[in-house]
Amino acid sequence: NPFHNFEHASHVTASVKKLLSRIVKVGQGNGLAQSSQNLNLVDLAGHSYGITSDPLTQFAVVFSAVIHDADHPGVSNAVLVKENTRNAQIYKNKSVAEQNSVDLAWQMFMGDEYKDLRACIYQTEEDLRRFRQLVVNTVLATDICDKQLQTLRKKRWETAFSETPVDEAELMQVDRKATIVIEHLIQASDVSHTMQHWNIYKSWNKKFFMECYGAYRAGRADSDPSTNWYKGEIGFFDFYVIPLAKKLDNCGVFGVSSDEYMNYAKANRDEWVREGENIVKEFLADFEEANMQAIE
Repeated sequence: NPFHNFEHASHVTASVKKLLSRIVKVGQGNGLAQSSQNLNLVDLAGHSYGITSDPLTQFAVVFSAVIHDADHPGVSNAVLVKENTRNAQIYKNKSVAEQNSVDLAWQMFMGDEYKDLRACIYQTEEDLRRFRQLVVNTVLATDICDKQLQTLRKKRWETAFSETPVDEAELMQVDRKATIVIEHLIQASDVSHTMQHWNIYKSWNKKFFMECYGAYRAGRADSDPSTNWYKGEIGFFDFYVIPLAKKLDNCGVFGVSSDEYMNYAKANRDEWVREGENIVKEFLADFEEANMQAIE
């Protein structure tokens, strides 16, 4: 795949590590205040929701970033469902690619060759169950098209960060907020190219275009993505990327990283508005050239 490949997994993993470090590395130019030697529950707002003191959670998120698109078919879940693929049947049309990635990676992870790694990650069955649940939840958070999951996430956000006090145990509130932080961390990392330097954004946008357009030319998409790619990117910035950057800020744990991500997102949107139509033409020309070379 031009986009969903190991290079993408590595890029997402690097972004996850960066955002995690902005929580953990208190007082190192990240906008967080150093208040004690104990990094537990320390950040700009006074809460990291336990993430900083839990190596298992941190590793689970990094692990999830590495495996989140394993065996990606190069088309969306909607296409897999429409084609009634074997995996769509197995996973009953829910988060098909994501569930397949988890199952495939987990099967490999539980092999004898990774016995020593597993021994480093967990020592008890309880830790194993918690690690797996963290991995499943984190990878499924990258499915941003499932409406039922979107509704659940929205409700969880509104409950966790509501100005109206919630009558429940403090630990439950902390766990919910930790879940939200992890979800937004992996989601932002999955599209981190949109919130980085223009050249990085353009490069990854081209890779994704090539993958989607290639699927269309192969007969696996009903409509030509090039006809709406320009406007679609603007909508993606307006209705997903920029609101996501705002939520990174509202989580209150990432320091200046949230400002950095927002500034790049807005700058890339503005540049795309100016140059995007011509860039799509370049993408199309490059696809046709690459296609001709492949035929020759």
